[in-house]
Amino acid sequence: MKNEKLNTKKMVKAILCFSLLAIHFSLCFSQQHLVDSLRIALKTKHDDTSKVTNLNALSGALWRMDKYDTAIKYATSARVLAEKLNFPKGIVKAWRNTGSAYFNQGNYFKSLESYTKSLAISQRMGDSAGTALDLGGIARVQYIQGNYPNAMDYYLKALEINQKMGNKDGVASNYGNMANIYNAQANYDLAIEYHKKAIDIYTQTGNKNGIKRGLENISVLYSDERKFPEALDYEFKALQVCRDMHSGKYIATAYNNMGEVYNKQGNYALAMIYYDSAINLNRQTGNMKSISINLVNEGEVFRRQGQYDKALEYTYKALAIRRQLGDKSNLAYAFDDIGEIYIKEKKYDIGRKYTDSSIMFSKAIGEKFLVKDGYHDLVDIDSGMGNYKAAFDDYKKYVAYSDSLLNDANTQKTVQAEMNYDFNQKQIAEKAEQDKKDILAEQERKKQALILYTFMAGFLLMIALAFFIYRGYRQKKKSNVIILKQKEEVEQQKAIVEEKNKEILDSINYAKRLQDAILPPMAFIKEHLPESFVLYKPKDIVAGDFYWMERVGDLILIAACDCTGHGVPGALVSVVCSNALNRTVKEFGITDPGKILDKVRELVLETFEKSESNVQDGMDMSLATIRRTSSGIEIKWSGANNPLWYIQSGELKEITADKQPIGKYDLVKPFTTHTIQLPLPADSLLYLFTDGYADQFGGPKGKKYKYKTLQDKLLAIGHQSMDEQHSVLDQTLEEWRGGLEQVDDILIIGIKV
Repeated sequence: MKNEKLNTKKMVKAILCFSLLAIHFSLCFSQQHLVDSLRIALKTKHDDTSKVTNLNALSGALWRMDKYDTAIKYATSARVLAEKLNFPKGIVKAWRNTGSAYFNQGNYFKSLESYTKSLAISQRMGDSAGTALDLGGIARVQYIQGNYPNAMDYYLKALEINQKMGNKDGVASNYGNMANIYNAQANYDLAIEYHKKAIDIYTQTGNKNGIKRGLENISVLYSDERKFPEALDYEFKALQVCRDMHSGKYIATAYNNMGEVYNKQGNYALAMIYYDSAINLNRQTGNMKSISINLVNEGEVFRRQGQYDKALEYTYKALAIRRQLGDKSNLAYAFDDIGEIYIKEKKYDIGRKYTDSSIMFSKAIGEKFLVKDGYHDLVDIDSGMGNYKAAFDDYKKYVAYSDSLLNDANTQKTVQAEMNYDFNQKQIAEKAEQDKKDILAEQERKKQALILYTFMAGFLLMIALAFFIYRGYRQKKKSNVIILKQKEEVEQQKAIVEEKNKEILDSINYAKRLQDAILPPMAFIKEHLPESFVLYKPKDIVAGDFYWMERVGDLILIAACDCTGHGVPGALVSVVCSNALNRTVKEFGITDPGKILDKVRELVLETFEKSESNVQDGMDMSLATIRRTSSGIEIKWSGANNPLWYIQSGELKEITADKQPIGKYDLVKPFTTHTIQLPLPADSLLYLFTDGYADQFGGPKGKKYKYKTLQDKLLAIGHQSMDEQHSVLDQTLEEWRGGLEQVDDILIIGIKV
């Protein structure tokens, strides 16, 4: 069996290598050949409309090759010439190319500005096709910025125009983009339905690029839902389309995507094969930035397996590339990744070195969120070394850091330079004027007596004046160059800060959508437990707390889970624990609460023990099963550290949990299953929760809310509807917290039975 697996891996690698060789000679040729041809043609063109058309075509080809600054330059040249010739079609095409280049570059403000200008011209011209394109461009910017209602509105307007014109490719593109909005809103069924509509139309029109996009998007949706066979099936189809298109960039991206699916699936060997293939192809096309991304992904594979030396090796390679490219933002991320690996290895001194470098680079480019993460890593380092005072100082910086002083300093520096320049120029002008007056006075005084001498002196003085004027001109020119350079640096730095802040927030929000995929929809909960609520408030955008629910026959299973940590680390642990719960119930068919917790602990430990390091992560849990019988309601419950509260006949009762986590523990024992029999009508309230609500600091003295206060609140509102209880608990928490930061993820599940 081992030899068969090795042979399979070798065969896959051989097939991929053969594919790379087969397409290598056609990857870069077509687009570059088009650019070269257009540049040659421009040399023979006069300043007429055909030159505008060539400039626009060249701009379009360049931004598709990721050469955004050059594309914008040619688009600007096309627009200036078109305006001179009063050629509206050329003007609108130039603005549209500018919008596309800025969009792909990540400068969404300028992209929106460009698309808005092209839309106004298209509408004045009565150009329906152009109007639909510009509406779609504006919608793309709105979507990427998270303005989903606005994006959907613009796409619907574009769709209506394309349908009236019979523009099938336009209709398909609108369907695909609307699917992306449904995906962003976690409506996965509608997202897949609209992607399939788009693919059907693209298949009719033979639009391979559109087919490829639709297949890749469906693959990502299935992967997010952990339906890996379906995800791989669609990604393989997308790869075949990319090969038919002979697009090296798209093929490399497809290989990387397949590596991501295998990585999520835990098939690290195949993930590495596809990452390597992406690297080879990107190396042939000279796409060094993508190579650094592939290397970071490979490092993550080794990091997941606890092979920290290998993880460091690949991340160091990515770091070297980013240094060569001068990519300060991604340099900061590479330093942060390396620092976190050393922290995992408990090599705190080295970890501090790279974490400090990450913070330094992040401050230099204004990466506020990465600076904050760096201080969080320093908390782990100082805590691990027993430097608790330093850890507390790091934590205060983590909470309070702001990069506004950097922008203020840059602005003040520019203003001061401009003021100094104006003052110097005024002095030079006054001196030149005074010198001129002195020369004229001297010439007049000696005019009669020393004509010849005066003539010679005047001549010499004129030469001196010319020298001073020339020197002043040189100094002015030099000062202008310096000030312009300072302005450009400040503007470039500001643009980087704005772009990276948006990218980080988009990435975290996308990670939230991925984590939301493991949570049961509220519609599913309400369907089976109509009188219930879930108060779920992550501390950060993503969370370590999560809730889980499943229906097995007439049995309803529901749990409140609290994984180690919060934010991104907690979210990663929550994925492992949620998967263990699903496997326990669906794969192993276990429904007894105590036995479920035993099996989940076994699966979690099995996952973490694959690592060579001593992973202590796990979770606390409160899990109940509810079955309605003819004689009443039977509730079975088991808990790891977190208890169960229930209110019956106006009295709050507590069932204590086993004092052990689901994870590595010295005194492991089987979890206890408790049974509660409630006669009909039960009219009782169950509460499953984590520790976040009771541990929240607030109030007039900044103290914890505490469990006893929470019990009193639940007794006081027990007569209200579950929706009203949810609102009261949420409002009470916010009033208690006031201006203090939320200290942990918060989860309370209330059920009326």
